[in-house]
Amino acid sequence: MKLQHGEYISLGKVESELKTCQIVENICIYCDSTKTYSIALVQPAEKGLNDFSATLGVTGTYSELCKNPKVIRAATTLIGEYGKTKKLNKFEIPTKVAFCEELWTPDSGLVTAAFKIRRKEVVEKYKNEIKSLYV
Repeated sequence: MKLQHGEYISLGKVESELKTCQIVENICIYCDSTKTYSIALVQPAEKGLNDFSATLGVTGTYSELCKNPKVIRAATTLIGEYGKTKKLNKFEIPTKVAFCEELWTPDSGLVTAAFKIRRKEVVEKYKNEIKSLYV
C-alpha cells in the first residue's frame, strides 16, 4: 500500500512483525492512500491483554478491556515501541489502533483455514472502526 507522501508499506511484513507482540493475537494493518499514516485493527490476546492492563492498574472482562480508552492508548504506544524494536520504519508503524474483541476464525470468515487474514472481509466488517480512526 502507498501512503499520501509516496511511502510504500508492506502490510504482510508489518503484520508479521507486530503479531509477535504480547498483546496481539491477530492484526490487520490498513492504509488509506489519502492519509499520511497507517492504522491497525487488533484482535488482542486475552492473557496478554489481561497482564498488560494489570500493569496499568485496570481490571475487567476481556470485552471491557477492549473498550477501555486508557488500555487502548497504552496499547497503541506499546505496539509503536514494539515496532521500533523490530526495526520498522516510522511510517510503517500504525499511528492508531482499534481493538476487535470478536475472535478471528475461519468460521467468522475473517481468516483462512491457515489463519491468514482475509483483508477485504476484515476491512468490510470493521469499516466503522476504520472510519473513526481516520477522523
